[in-house]
Amino acid sequence: MMPEMKWTEQEEMMEDQYEVASQDQQHVMGTYARQPLHLVRGEGMYVYDADDIAYLDFTSGIAVSSLGHCHPALVNAVTTQANTLWHTSNLYLTTPQANLAAKLTEASGFDRVFFANSGAEANEAAIKLARRYSKKIYGAHKGEIITFTHAFHGRTIATVTATPQVKYQEGFGPLPSGFRYVEEFTLDAVKAAISAKTCAVMIEPIQGEGGVRPVPPEFLLALRQLCDMHGLLLIFDEVQTGAGRTGSWLAWQCVGVKPDILTMAKGLGGGLPIGAMMADAVIASVFTPGTHGSTFGGNPIAASAAVAVIDTIMAPGFLEQVRRRGQQLYGQLQDLALRFPDSVQEVRGMGLMWGVVLQGIDAGHVMNACREQGLLVLTAGGNTIRLLPPLIVSSTDIEKAISILGNVIKEAIG
Repeated sequence: MMPEMKWTEQEEMMEDQYEVASQDQQHVMGTYARQPLHLVRGEGMYVYDADDIAYLDFTSGIAVSSLGHCHPALVNAVTTQANTLWHTSNLYLTTPQANLAAKLTEASGFDRVFFANSGAEANEAAIKLARRYSKKIYGAHKGEIITFTHAFHGRTIATVTATPQVKYQEGFGPLPSGFRYVEEFTLDAVKAAISAKTCAVMIEPIQGEGGVRPVPPEFLLALRQLCDMHGLLLIFDEVQTGAGRTGSWLAWQCVGVKPDILTMAKGLGGGLPIGAMMADAVIASVFTPGTHGSTFGGNPIAASAAVAVIDTIMAPGFLEQVRRRGQQLYGQLQDLALRFPDSVQEVRGMGLMWGVVLQGIDAGHVMNACREQGLLVLTAGGNTIRLLPPLIVSSTDIEKAISILGNVIKEAIG
């Protein structure tokens, strides 16, 4: 129980919160629809606001805080490295980056890795690698990439073009050429989109921002075979599904379909910015000195954090526990769907990445009401509530979250 504060202390706290909000409103560009919540610290599954009110975090900072908040292994790794070496540029070798490269490629099933700072940068690198490799092997005409409706690949000018959604592209034209869009997960649609210019197909195994839409494994397998038949590269965007989110280190390991190029970020650093683009040696060989680069990519502190994330997630029993908790979460969400059949249209996802598709009630309203009751959730495309708890979530945490979500849905339908 918090000690009773004097009125002057309460006034000071309110003034501090007002000052932070005022500074944000005056000086930060208005690209974010801020929720009325000023977070100041986190621990485990919880974050705390300026009044020290706790919120159960089922967002993980949009699938970033894979080990929750202030995990001891991450704190130790980052603190130790911060007292050793912060930055050198990629002109020199560093131990954390070399260690991370070895662990990451082994866990992921690839030969080489390029380090970036975000998922968008990793996807940008994948686009460049696919085009450069295809032009070298097949000729200068190769460079077009097929992507899918409801996809989200980032906000750089190239990755937003790879994202066939008007709300992300509007106002940023002229957009670069070199992308074709497919409406549905059907092989005939992909076949119709392939031309002499096509060099690659880019897809998320589960579309996160698009509404937590899992791609059927049989379609991914057929896509793999189609790419092999036409000499196309298959790119998996695992920015959100990677780092244990689906119950395996990567989603491709769940579905058994390996891409040629793979990207990840978000949960890899456990909260620090780092992205990775991976490929086998033959494809990676076209990236030679000067063809691509990143000043901050794979810096020692972020790399040290990522090593701690991999060591923790790949430890015996960890992913098995993620799968168990994922099944529990799915089961309890299905119970909600049975309880509210007119409001919960569908439950879809994998591991600890789930979408609750609502009908008749607004997902934004549900998100806000959950926050007011101490639970943080996200929305996604198609009036969907998105649940992305840290991988350390307990059975009790899930029960509490479902209880709050159920209460909110009940209140929303009256």
